[in-house]
Amino acid sequence: MVDLRTEVAGVRLRNPTMLASGFLDETGGSMARVYEAGAGAVVTKSIGPQPREGYPNPTIVELDAGLLNAVGLPNPGIVEYEREVKRAHAAGAVVIGSVFGKDADEYATVAAKMATYGVKAIELNLSCPHAKGLGTEIAQHEDAVQEFTRAVKDVVSLPVFPKLSPNVQDITTFAVAAEKGGADGIVAINTLKAMAITPELKMPSLANRFGGLSGPAIRPIGVRAVYDICEKVHIPVIGVGGIGSGRDALEYIMAGASAVQVGTAIISKGLGVFNEITKEMASLLEDAGFRSVPEAIGVAHA
Repeated sequence: MVDLRTEVAGVRLRNPTMLASGFLDETGGSMARVYEAGAGAVVTKSIGPQPREGYPNPTIVELDAGLLNAVGLPNPGIVEYEREVKRAHAAGAVVIGSVFGKDADEYATVAAKMATYGVKAIELNLSCPHAKGLGTEIAQHEDAVQEFTRAVKDVVSLPVFPKLSPNVQDITTFAVAAEKGGADGIVAINTLKAMAITPELKMPSLANRFGGLSGPAIRPIGVRAVYDICEKVHIPVIGVGGIGSGRDALEYIMAGASAVQVGTAIISKGLGVFNEITKEMASLLEDAGFRSVPEAIGVAHA
């Protein structure tokens, strides 16, 4: 029998799947249901210093290739969110807190508050492709990635995982910058900046005009990013983008990821997708002669 347990910078997981930020994670009840459905951990909604409404509808468009969204980071604010984290904890969930802000000080302030809620790690949303005027735009500046990461590391004792953007020329340089800033791990990738137009209306399909593309179309990009990052840094990587099966997850793991995050696949497959992924992963690992997930991490580099 294959041992599915894994660990990311000291965060122990019963299996290598996580709920990706932005899906069923605005309330503690929904995060609890995801964990009870089989996820190894849940990542919270990206939370900022104050409540934020987000963008007007339409904010989501389903495409053949995946999902296009420009939700605008709606959230209740860090103070109100404490009760949601506690509800998830009550169900036994391993919770990772995702945070954002307009500058390094806000990131640090929100992260420090989130850390008091009992989360196991902090994910830094540095890479939302449609949140104009927020710190999430800094994903295109290496010095800023290092600065923001360091600002958060200086105020929390938890592992810190910057989430990086694929909308850059070379994502590895940003991973290196994050590592220099003290990051304990890297999350790659966030969505790709994209757009859809509704011909009948002669206008963009999203109210925000452009948004972030997720789903199967971006998986090869995510796998390549994880592979390249693992060639350059010495900290764990969490793979994200288009994962809907055990085979998909193993692509990321063999590229070097210690764990993976699942989001868009929940829409088409429901919460059962987590058990589907882990069961298929275990079967494929056993067939390939592996006894555990860690044994398979990064084998494609050989």
